[in-house]
Amino acid sequence: MAVIDAVLDRLLDGLLGLGRLLSPLCSLYVLLQLSALVVLLLLSLRVVCLLWSHAQFTRRLRCFSKPPTQNWLMGHLGEMRSTEEGLQAVDQLVRTYSHSCSWFLGPFYSLVRLFHPDYIKPLLLAPASITVKDELFYGFLRPWLGQSLLLSNGEDWSRRRRLLTPAFHFDILKNYVKIFNHSSDIMHSKWRRLVAEGESRQDMFNHISLMTLDSLLRCTFSYNSNCQESSSEYIAAIFELSTLVIERRGRILHHWDYLYWRSPEGQRFKQACSVVHGFTRTVVQERRAQLLHRGEPESHTDTTGGEEKKKKRVADFIDLLLLSKDEDGHGLTDEEIKAEADTFMFGGHDTTASGISWVLYNLSQHQDYQDRCRAEVNDLLQDRKTEDLDWSAPVCLSVRQSVCLLACLSLFLSGGWVIPQGSICLVSIYGNHHNPEIWPDPDVYNPMRFDPENSKDRSSHAFIPFSSGPRNCIGQKFAMAELRVVVALTLRRFRLTPGGVEVRRLPQLVLRAEGGLWLTLETLDAPQD
Repeated sequence: MAVIDAVLDRLLDGLLGLGRLLSPLCSLYVLLQLSALVVLLLLSLRVVCLLWSHAQFTRRLRCFSKPPTQNWLMGHLGEMRSTEEGLQAVDQLVRTYSHSCSWFLGPFYSLVRLFHPDYIKPLLLAPASITVKDELFYGFLRPWLGQSLLLSNGEDWSRRRRLLTPAFHFDILKNYVKIFNHSSDIMHSKWRRLVAEGESRQDMFNHISLMTLDSLLRCTFSYNSNCQESSSEYIAAIFELSTLVIERRGRILHHWDYLYWRSPEGQRFKQACSVVHGFTRTVVQERRAQLLHRGEPESHTDTTGGEEKKKKRVADFIDLLLLSKDEDGHGLTDEEIKAEADTFMFGGHDTTASGISWVLYNLSQHQDYQDRCRAEVNDLLQDRKTEDLDWSAPVCLSVRQSVCLLACLSLFLSGGWVIPQGSICLVSIYGNHHNPEIWPDPDVYNPMRFDPENSKDRSSHAFIPFSSGPRNCIGQKFAMAELRVVVALTLRRFRLTPGGVEVRRLPQLVLRAEGGLWLTLETLDAPQD
């Protein structure tokens, strides 16, 4: 396509030169005619290149099984649906093809779908320098998240990963556990009030998403948004952006920036980005000024004799990013910090909220497991003066749906198969986690699958909720600590039963449920024996 653009530039230069030689009226008429011819030529060249590329990838991906298509040109366009039926179609693909298949979204995109650990492992463990994020989906996030850790590649990614890793050290995470407790307390107080008013049936996603956003705002910005009780322009903008990204993915014409930014949806996306970026930029600039005048806050909790010293404000995520330095003594710019903070907010609330909601849903469906989990929590907390969980408690407790898109160089898979250079690989974490070759009866809820005795011979990549390898989720310890705290306190304080509504899964940025995930709450005033 770059060659076509270069040719277009030369043609336009020639047209402008010709226009200067002709009379003004004649020049305008000729230029209009020639411009129309140039546009048609350009479109024709782009179509030819697109079809040629499609034919080449069709040939190079012949080693992979190809599910039936509408026709050679349209391929599987429109068959990937974000619905319950779409997930059932993935189940059928996995049962039919076992490990992988090729997939063609018209002549526009050629993919390899992987859903077996033996095929996923080589890709995820490949060096980060040769597995780069593809623009098919991640490009839609760039206007929102900038060149952040999630979207960067190569040396830029390596530098950012080194700078951000200390922000997720367990000494830092210890401080966040108090925030998880506090945000859970607010949510549970609201639940008690609703139950007392006769509204015991509630949508878990609605409440838990606000709770995780509340936690993230405190952990990231030390900001008390009160978002669990009142509306916020910033929170509304985050929800808007998440929805618009999914909508754009499903509309092939909106993949073209020229059309998208002129559409009503594109204008809404720009407006929401403006709100989010304005908030983050203001916080970063104010915090940098505070650090210059007041010095560094604490980076970890200091305790003496069981009592915390409160000499300084404990460092939050923004502080840690402002203070981070690479081996050359260089830190992150304000724009880079803004991108990482926006990414932390994007990647940290919906994912964890989804995980917590589905854990509670499954426990509501299986009261025996719910009772066993509650007994474990009550046993852990029985001698404590407070219900709050500290770091040691989440670590002791034994209690996410995503898709990773990567473009790679030529890569050898199990059995000697090769993913050719430039191919888009779709690692289907859902397909991997529901593959009957790895997980007997994958649709049956059985937490004992993860008992050490039952996991002995299982592949290390059979269960990868946070991906794996050099580009695994940097925030997985944060997410698991929050999940354990919220689930443990919820089970201690409430019994959950089904909400009486059929649950239809809704795969978006995370796995949701159509119309919400409704459960019935019963307040527990005292630990159950």
